[in-house]
Amino acid sequence: MSDTHTARIHAKEEELVPRVLVRAVMALLLIILSMVTIATLTNRPLESQPSQGPILTERAIFLSGEASGAARVLDANGALLADFPADEGGFVAGIERVIIRERQKTGGAADAPILLRLRAGNRLSIYDPETDWSAELMGFGADNLRTFARLLDQP
Repeated sequence: MSDTHTARIHAKEEELVPRVLVRAVMALLLIILSMVTIATLTNRPLESQPSQGPILTERAIFLSGEASGAARVLDANGALLADFPADEGGFVAGIERVIIRERQKTGGAADAPILLRLRAGNRLSIYDPETDWSAELMGFGADNLRTFARLLDQP
C-alpha cells in the first residue's frame, strides 16, 4: 500500500469535536423530535400564545398586492385607504399573499375582508375570519406596525 492510503484525510485529533459532545447533541435532537411528535399526535393545545385582551377597535379591510411589492388597501365600502408603491408595500403585499395561501388551503372565500384589530395593551393584529389565521403585528417591526396602525386611524 502507498502512503496515501494510510494518511489521515481529516483534521488533527485536537481539532475534532469530541464524540461525547456529538452524541449529546444527537440525543437532545432525538428528545426534541420525540416531544414534538407526541404533542402533535395527541393534539396538545398551544400554550405560549399572546393574551387575547378585549378588542378596542376593529376595522374590516381588503388587501390586494402584486409580486413587485405594490399594494392597495380598501375599507369595507371599497374606498381606497392606501396605495403603496412597489418600494413601500412589500409587507402589506406579503401579508396578502399569506392570507390567500391560507384561504386556498382551507377553501375560504378569496374576496372576504380581513379584520385589523387593536386590543388592550396597544396590541395590533390582523385576523382572517375565513381561516381563523391571525398575526400580531408588533413582531414584524415598528415600521410595519405603523403602516397598519395608520390604516386603523383613517376615517
